[in-house]
Amino acid sequence: MSPQAAATRHRVAKQLPVPGLTKPARPKRITTAERVLDSGLRVVAVRRPTVPMVEVRLRVPFLSGKAHHLTRSTLLSDTVLTGTERYDRNGLAIALGELGGDISVGLDADRLLLSASAISARLPALLAIMADVLTSASYPGGEVAGERERLVERITLAHSQPSVIANEALGRRMAPNHPYGTSLPDISDVEDTTAVQLRALHSNLVRPRGALLVIVGDIVPARVLDTVAKALSGWTGNQVHIKALSAPVPSRGPLVLLDRPGSVQTSLRFGGAALRREDPGYPALQLANLAFGGMFSSRWVENIREDKGYTYSPRSSLDHATLGSTFSASADVATEVTAPALVETLYELGRISSLPITEAELELVRQYAIGTMSLSISTQAGLASTLSGLLGGGLSVEWLAEHRERLGAVTIADVAEASAKFLAPSKIVAVAVGDAAQVAGPLSGILDVEVTSGTA
Repeated sequence: MSPQAAATRHRVAKQLPVPGLTKPARPKRITTAERVLDSGLRVVAVRRPTVPMVEVRLRVPFLSGKAHHLTRSTLLSDTVLTGTERYDRNGLAIALGELGGDISVGLDADRLLLSASAISARLPALLAIMADVLTSASYPGGEVAGERERLVERITLAHSQPSVIANEALGRRMAPNHPYGTSLPDISDVEDTTAVQLRALHSNLVRPRGALLVIVGDIVPARVLDTVAKALSGWTGNQVHIKALSAPVPSRGPLVLLDRPGSVQTSLRFGGAALRREDPGYPALQLANLAFGGMFSSRWVENIREDKGYTYSPRSSLDHATLGSTFSASADVATEVTAPALVETLYELGRISSLPITEAELELVRQYAIGTMSLSISTQAGLASTLSGLLGGGLSVEWLAEHRERLGAVTIADVAEASAKFLAPSKIVAVAVGDAAQVAGPLSGILDVEVTSGTA
């Protein structure tokens, strides 16, 4: 047996959850194969033969603390598909169309994500196109200039949106002076960025060692590993050394009110620390979040939407990044009910962090968590994206089935403990964007308030 074959691990993963409530149907087993290539690229192939298609997710670590990194990485993601040695933008689109496929690029502070799909029989050709992008993306000057202009327009529009301003303000509170603290590049940096700088960034960071490739579809996983090894043999190298970043520390203090004179609504945002998904207490916190505001029939939604009519779409969530996890909640309310909405939010946070939820609530959120997890992996695309996120976060394929069991074991006492630790009002930071002349006074009767200018 060759060393490469010996490095291949074939397994039948533990049973994955499927949609269901009290008595779910027996889950189907899935077959996977995994290998770390000589280049350092980790490849995970999963058989899901529901349709004759294949879904590909390539996750490249992209976290950097350099001041210009957000700007350049954003422009890189916008222009990486605009030209290679073999294709211009139109030629690439035509080549993908002939495969019944598509490639898109996503970006956050942690990673660059190439998402692709094609008819399963054309996977080798799709991988060849991806290899061309990874090894010879050319960043044509004219294309970079055009994307630069469009990015400036998007940033300018974002600066006018109260929801974006509020999200950025919360980011600065949750991760001050940290890459996680903002998603909007500086316009002056965008205007100064050149094609040469994008080529250098690509050369430095778009490298296989430490990257993750997930392939899901109508495939034979073991054979796909060999196909990938051959197709991506020319993609080599390590990322340049990047200084390791520590987890951000939220900035405590008063509610920050960003003044937006004349605004007819106030954007409220709340945030706090959370547990990572591998933490034993995470399932209980997940259910606590769902009971508070993470689903339509949650306490907060029932209160400020259904009962009071203060807002249309309040929502809370647990979000996971490489350096840590966070709790966040958002609601956009009419200006005249800003203070009452804040009162009810603090009331619901205080109630869930000090009083146990009921057995009926526990079962409701438990089945919701299991059901939504099952739905998230019910398609090839959903399974590929879910596995990319989990494996990229250091978890395993088996985590899905194991997490179902962990959710089933959560007790009311577990939820109460998690709520007290993470959802108590004293654990939460808050920001608001609205007309300070109308809302600052009422809000200051509830919390300490710091008024600043209303810009992103």
